[in-house]
Amino acid sequence: MGAPYRADHVGSLLRPPDLLEARRAASPDPERLQAIEDRHILRVLARQQELGLDVFTDGELRRRNFMSDFTDAVEGFDLGDAVARLWAGDAAGAATSRVTGVVTTRLRRLRRLTTHELTFLRAHTPGVIKITLPSATQFPAIAYKRGVTDNVYPNHSALLGDIVAIVKAEVQALVAEGVPYIQIDAPRYSYYVDPKWRDYIRTEMGLEPDAALDEAIRADNACLEGARRAGVTLAIHLCRGNNRSHWYAEGGYDPIAEKLFSTLPVDRFLLEYDDERSGTFEPLRFVPPGKTVVLGLVSSKRPELESKRALVRRIEEAARYVPLEHLALSPQCGFASTMEGNLLSEDDQWAKLRLVVETAREVWR
Repeated sequence: MGAPYRADHVGSLLRPPDLLEARRAASPDPERLQAIEDRHILRVLARQQELGLDVFTDGELRRRNFMSDFTDAVEGFDLGDAVARLWAGDAAGAATSRVTGVVTTRLRRLRRLTTHELTFLRAHTPGVIKITLPSATQFPAIAYKRGVTDNVYPNHSALLGDIVAIVKAEVQALVAEGVPYIQIDAPRYSYYVDPKWRDYIRTEMGLEPDAALDEAIRADNACLEGARRAGVTLAIHLCRGNNRSHWYAEGGYDPIAEKLFSTLPVDRFLLEYDDERSGTFEPLRFVPPGKTVVLGLVSSKRPELESKRALVRRIEEAARYVPLEHLALSPQCGFASTMEGNLLSEDDQWAKLRLVVETAREVWR
């Protein structure tokens, strides 16, 4: 069983302007870029400590997006190409997302995915660190391009198998190194709660949604196989899309809850519950005893600050299905799943995280 960590956060934090400028340079200077990253990671660690968060991350400030630790360490991606997706959720209605490249050759790991992040973080963190990894199930949906990838991998499952092996190796290395909190991010389970994406799986990917869901669960389970160890918390964050305050899926957890919660070998489920797209708390009745649900009640997409009273009330509602001692609180997603970040300020971000801490202290004092 993992530690309680009542005031949690998903991981990514807004990038400051000078870091964005350095990364966007036509010919980035690696030493200058690393120096800027180091300086800002120290700053965000100090701020997390000041706020009283229970878990510390480097804000994913060394990444272009939440998946780039994988694509930077693995050969086989054409980062100049992409499988475009439509996102929705703001006044404009939609935006095109490109968060990873297209697989063009057989994948080969060139180096560890997170060592460059972990070394600095361990040396400077004031508390428990969390390392995040993208779910293996992300890649077949958005990096498999017909007419390109199928020249190397005959189908999505074949690609998924190679990705699972790489993610599993990284998880096991992190466990062996004593990392106390490892989180798998953004598995494609939100596809299976939204009718339009179930149709996409059937028509565009050529898969039956229920069979694809079973395969996705097997893949995430395989990535975590052998990772259970005393003092290590394993978690998974279920996301409905997070890119420049846009989203791509909607629907409650009801269609997948029983199978998902009873099957995934994690200690914590970080769940999105920040708006009406997320459905009700009723699916939480399927969470097995002893596992923790981290309620993502605070929006990382909108600058408006939630009411503490409303958050407490919603936590009490969730406690009808999961005992209060097995609940925790966080924003529903990261603040910058892509380096451009969501449409709010850094002051808004810290105010949101302060609210998480203050509410958690009030509820679980």
